Amino acid sequence: MDQRSQIPTIGILLAIVAFIGLLTAGLEPALSIAVLILWVGSLFLASLRAPDTRAQKTEKPLSRDNMRELIEYAATPLLLTQANKIADANRAARKLLGRHIIGQDVRVAFRQPEAIALLDQGRNGTAIVRGLVRRRDIWQIKRQTITDNLAVIELVNQTAEADISRAHTDFVANASHELRTPLASIIGYVETLSEDAGEMDPSTTRKFYGTVLRESRRLQSLVSDLMSLSRVEAEKHDQPSERISFPPLLERAARDAAGAERTDRLIFDVSTDAVVAGDAQQLEQLVRNLVDNAFNYGANDKPVTVSLHTARDNQVRLTVADQGEGIAPEHIPHLTRRFYRTDPGRSRASGGTGLGLAIVKHIVERHRGRLDISSTQGEGTSVTVRFPVVLEKDDSQGDEIATDATLS
Repeated sequence: MDQRSQIPTIGILLAIVAFIGLLTAGLEPALSIAVLILWVGSLFLASLRAPDTRAQKTEKPLSRDNMRELIEYAATPLLLTQANKIADANRAARKLLGRHIIGQDVRVAFRQPEAIALLDQGRNGTAIVRGLVRRRDIWQIKRQTITDNLAVIELVNQTAEADISRAHTDFVANASHELRTPLASIIGYVETLSEDAGEMDPSTTRKFYGTVLRESRRLQSLVSDLMSLSRVEAEKHDQPSERISFPPLLERAARDAAGAERTDRLIFDVSTDAVVAGDAQQLEQLVRNLVDNAFNYGANDKPVTVSLHTARDNQVRLTVADQGEGIAPEHIPHLTRRFYRTDPGRSRASGGTGLGLAIVKHIVERHRGRLDISSTQGEGTSVTVRFPVVLEKDDSQGDEIATDATLS
């Protein structure tokens, strides 16, 4: 904008008077003129108006066209409605519901009583609809009026939140049931012992005490596994960085799991001295769980083989294989679920908590590995875990190389 000023008349008159006074006082004319010019010039500068820097507001009225530009690339499905018809839909909404919805009556597009009730009233609000795209889907519909006949409908997928909530509920229910079972057994036998101790023969008493001890240990194992699972889940986003030589850890943990009475059935097949980045305690727990499962569900007179080899893509491959009855194919996708058992009676009899493979899965995820389970009925089950191998620098060449270059 132009800068404008008013002529400072009074100030100029005062400057002229001062100029005449200076001349009268005998000051050199050139110096007096310089003072006059400086004075008048500063008066003009002081009187200038600062430019108006305020931006001109050019309000663009909201319309279907500029709303289309606004919503097109939003990640959330958004619908633009005009007089109860779908005037436009962004890319996410078209992918979700199909392009054919544009131009449809919005109530026909949803066909959900809760959504229709909200849209019929023409007010701002929310509604929950189920089965919008798939049978188990849960969506929240939010309607917001933009102008008199223009509104935006936002679709928020709440299926994952509902699944997580359901999983937590199921976990609490299953954990409560698993804890209650040994507790009820312990309480029942202890009450019997306390009431009828004098009338029981020693063999029955020993049997009851043995049952109490067994159920107490089962309860202890269950609580320990629950704590382990909780700790692993809490740390699953923190990738461990400790450098661990895997073969010694593997052999130590496998022998601990086998125990003195089963060590002779343990076969090792190790062909690498690979180093991995990991949490030693969790890796030991992973090996113990796999070996213990193999002994518990394999044949009593057959060996359990623990193999460790270097695989492709700078990975180390751990395989624990038994020679048992095997697992039916329909069970395999569910084996890592918490408290899932293919044979609940046999699992409880062997002291299993139903959490072993769930803990293994989370440990593998934390170590950025991969878990595979394969089984052939009548032949046995094999569990394979792959972990990245730590790369070391070759100082002579300046290149990164794997600790073991053998590929298998």
